[in-house]
This record gives sequence, C-alpha cells and structure tokens, in this order.
Amino acid sequence: MTVLATALDPADPDHTAHREAMLAKLAELAAEQDKALAGGGEKYVQRHRKRGKLLARERIELLLDPDTPFLELSPLAAWGSDYPVGASMVTGIGVVEGVECLITANDPTVRGGASNPWTLKKAFRSHEIGHANRLPSIHLVESGGADLPSQKEIFIPGGALFKHLTQSSAAGIPTVAVVFGNSTAGGAYVPGMCDHVIMVKERAKVFLGGPPLVKMATGEESDDESLGGAEMHARTSGLADYLAVDEQDALRQARRVVSRLNWRKAYADPDPAGVVEPKYDADELLGIVPGDLKIPFDPREVVARIVDGSDFDEFKPLYGSSLVTGWAELHGYPIGILANAQGVLFSEESQKAAQFIQLANQRDIPLLFLHNTTGYMVGKEYEQGGIIKHGAMMINAVSNSRVPHLSVLMGASYGAGHYGMCGRAYDPRFLFSWPSSKSAVMGPQQLAGVLSIVARASAAAKGQPYDDEADAGLRAMVEQQIEAESLPTFLSGRLYDDGVIDPRDTRTVLGLCLSVIHTAPYEGARGGFGVFRM
Repeated sequence: MTVLATALDPADPDHTAHREAMLAKLAELAAEQDKALAGGGEKYVQRHRKRGKLLARERIELLLDPDTPFLELSPLAAWGSDYPVGASMVTGIGVVEGVECLITANDPTVRGGASNPWTLKKAFRSHEIGHANRLPSIHLVESGGADLPSQKEIFIPGGALFKHLTQSSAAGIPTVAVVFGNSTAGGAYVPGMCDHVIMVKERAKVFLGGPPLVKMATGEESDDESLGGAEMHARTSGLADYLAVDEQDALRQARRVVSRLNWRKAYADPDPAGVVEPKYDADELLGIVPGDLKIPFDPREVVARIVDGSDFDEFKPLYGSSLVTGWAELHGYPIGILANAQGVLFSEESQKAAQFIQLANQRDIPLLFLHNTTGYMVGKEYEQGGIIKHGAMMINAVSNSRVPHLSVLMGASYGAGHYGMCGRAYDPRFLFSWPSSKSAVMGPQQLAGVLSIVARASAAAKGQPYDDEADAGLRAMVEQQIEAESLPTFLSGRLYDDGVIDPRDTRTVLGLCLSVIHTAPYEGARGGFGVFRM
C-alpha cells in the first residue's frame, strides 16, 4: 500500500487557529440553514400541523428506509434574494426500499408551497442530477402552483418541469407523485405526467382551475371535491392510481410502488466489509485550510482523511507539483483525484492534468477535483511559454471527459482555474463547497486593483488629474462587494453548488455521490477530445 504520511499536528497553534475559524464559519452556516428548516415560520408551521398534516421533511423521513441518510441538495437556494431561504422546496437523494431515489417535496408552510423563480432553479438542478444518474424520482406534492406576483419569471421557463418529467419517463426512469394537498393549475401536470400517482383521500385537490376560476371562465358552479378531489380522480377521472386514507398510508403506498419497480443499478456496489477507513481522524480536516487563502496548504492532508486506508498512488509527483494527481478508492469505489497544492496552475500542471484525465477516461474511472486555485499563471515569461494553449489543453480535457466528475471547493477557486478544475459550468455530477471556500473572477484585492490601474491609465491618457482619495474609496467598495459575492453562502444561494458541507462530512457525502453515480452506466472518452494545441 502507498499510505500517505501526515505532517499535521493537531496541537500546532496554526492548526488550532484554522480549526476555530472553520468552526465559526460552520456556526454561521448552521444559522442560515436553520432558516430553511423553519419553513414559513412558526405561525404557518402550526397552522399546517393543526390541519393534521406532516411537514415536508417529516414526509421524507417516513418515506426513506429506516436509519438511512438523506443527502439534501441546495438547502441554501434563494439565500440573499427576496425569497425565503430554501426556495419553498426540499430536494435530495435517499434510499427507498433499497433503491436510491431523487426526492422533491414542496414546503406548504411557505406561501402554500407556491413556486418562485428559485424553486424552479432548484427543481431544474435536481432533475439534472436525477436524469444524469438515472435515479427514480418521487415528488411529494402540495403546492398552489406559481407564486403569482412573480409569474413573469416563472411562466415561460416553468413549462420545462413537465418536459423533464416526460423525458425521464421516456428514458425509462420511473417517476412517482404523492399528492397531499393542492396541486393546481400548472402544478396539476406534475401528477398528470408521472408514471405512478398516489392521492390522499379528502386532502388532495388536483385541478387545472379551481372553483373560482371555473366560475369566472364558464359560469359553472362546482366544489373542490367533485372538481378535483382524490376520490373523484381515483373513481372517475382515473388520474389517481392509488387512494390513500391518510399521509402515512400514502407514504407506505409510495414505498410499495418503489419496491415493485424492479429497479437495478448499472454497477454492483462494493462490499462494505472490504472498505478500510482512513488512517487519520476526519475531525482534523477542520484545521487544514487557513483562514487566509493566500497561505498554501498541502491537499494530501485532505486526501489522507477521505480515501480508503489513506492509500493514494500519486501520478507524476515530481512534475507540475502545484497540482497533485493520483489514484485511490473511496468507500470501495475507484477514483482519480486532482487537487491544487500551491494555488497557481502553470503549463506543467495543465499538461499533467490533461494526461491524467485521459488516463481516467481510458480506465473508466470517475474523477474528483479538490479546488484551491487562484487560476492560471500570468506574466510575460508564462505567456511566451504557452500558458494559454496549455491551460486550454486542460480545459479541453475536462470539457470532453465522459467519466463522472465530482468537485469540492475547499479554498480559492478563481478565474479560469475554476473552469479547468471542473467548476459548475463544466457539469460535474455533484459540486459541494466547504465554508472556507471562495470563488470569483479573481480575488477582491486583485480585481479592485485592476479597476484602479485601468481608471488611472484612462485619466492619464486624457491628460486629466487622478483623484487618489476617490480611488481609495472605490477600491474599498469593490473589494467589499467582491468579497461578499465570493462567499459560499452567496454562491450556494444561486445554486452554483449543490450545498455547503462540513469538511468532516466530505468522505460520507462523496461516498453517497459515488454510489449514486454507479446507478447509471458510463464509459470514458476513448478519443474525441478535440485538438490539443501542443
């Protein structure tokens, strides 16, 4: 075995300081995530409970197999917007009757579960994950449809939700709808387009137009039950396949539906008995990343605490040393790892990465990207040495690689380095952030400095005096703005990741993701990387 040694000393003052800084960030993160857990607030939670209904996460808990994890996705969606954190929907991956499923649940305590623009973005991202990994989807429905004041941002793109359901069905990926309450207007098409539909008696209401709209449109008098009640749809319209007596019965029936899907993963899971835990304590991950991201850290210390047996075969260790590459197993799954060491990507690192990605594709091995990069190196020497074409080679390889990719932002992820390390725009199957991470075009000081230099040069070209005092104020304002927009809560709120995670949970989260990835067949690229400019 090639077990990684560690130079980390948990008693070192620097490690202690980094750990305390990370714990402070985790406390801030927990406070923001609590906002999503609170739903629409105590008033609306109690109103919901008085109606004898379960909350969204309680429904999910009863749906899942006992004592199995739920990997919640995008819990901070809509953070920093005009809408509640969480975007009135819970999404994630859990095990139902032994089958890994994508689960979405409307939160009816937030404006009746109505969909706002961030709800759509969150639903679209969950579909991307489900479709790419061929996960059966279960939709726990209780929504009044579109949040009408924001209809201009919802109506046109919102139709894609129904397209996604039909595309999943056409691809042979099962879809199940469990309707607990209102599913009106466009929301009525969710059960309408799912393969299997369960409705709760006297609670589920599914219609394109409720009694008031029918009255306005046709003059017809009707009531909720005859127009769209669960019993009517089970006995008359045929929209409901199963009629449940209450919410618990509906979730029991959903589990039975999944048990009868005859669903099989593309690849067998590794034997858990053969998995060797890392040699080093995951708690030590809290003290690895410095609070100041300008200070480098050795990513091997992270690798040693997440891979099986801390066993890592490093590839090209003496070449392009600011990018660590190598082979390992994680929860029994083979994986190739690319991890930034000193932050900057030079030509050697770029070429090394491209070769490593090609090798992973030859062997059908998924890739894990651990980010801490300020981008590709700049300067006359490096431009003349071909940094553009070598960086392009790395980005070409990432873009055309066909093995599944996972990304974790640990520290900095700036500029084109974010792209080369498989950032959001390069479609990793999953992307998570640590609370210590930051991502932007460049660092706040550098960006503010560039703007200052350009403005100063423009004034000089016009023969005008330059206001240094105004320049200092501008730089401070820009730095503050870019710093705020680089933080993981801001980026996660815009769904640029799939969640901000506790570093100690990294191995577990990646293990769950690797299991999910192996539900769908995949094959690495054997060519077709485009032209590598040598």
